[in-house]
Amino acid sequence: MSGLTHLDASGAANMVDVTEKAATDRTATAEGCVVMRPETLALIREGDAKKGDVIGTARLAGIMASKRTHELIPLCHPLLLSKVRVDCAIDDDLPGLRVTAEVRVQGPTGVEMEALTAVSVACLTVYDMVKAVDRGMRIEGVRLMAKDGGRSGAYRAEA
Repeated sequence: MSGLTHLDASGAANMVDVTEKAATDRTATAEGCVVMRPETLALIREGDAKKGDVIGTARLAGIMASKRTHELIPLCHPLLLSKVRVDCAIDDDLPGLRVTAEVRVQGPTGVEMEALTAVSVACLTVYDMVKAVDRGMRIEGVRLMAKDGGRSGAYRAEA
């Protein structure tokens, strides 16, 4: 077919068998942004959002989501993650928040989907927490920035 590992000979989707793959150190980093009005960003910066600590809540939501990726994406393997870091940085130039996630595992398969899920859910959490004051926010640029480990080796996104 197309060489995609999640397709069998007949083209049906299936979970890749990683039984024989060696466990290696694997890392993935993803990013995304929530673009909003400057007034909305000021509420977040000052800690005045009615639902509470937007950045702290988004960080925790991203961490929790990364650990549940296999429950959300049908063909992902459940992984025992060794590290998940989610950062939400205020960026006045957007204006908005830049969200990054780094995920690590010692395992037979990569953690790109876990990093992307962490960023996506953190961004959605930001939206949820301040949507009452800014329904026009945009979640943009969710992408894989880097990955290391595994048979395919390293990847770095272009700037």
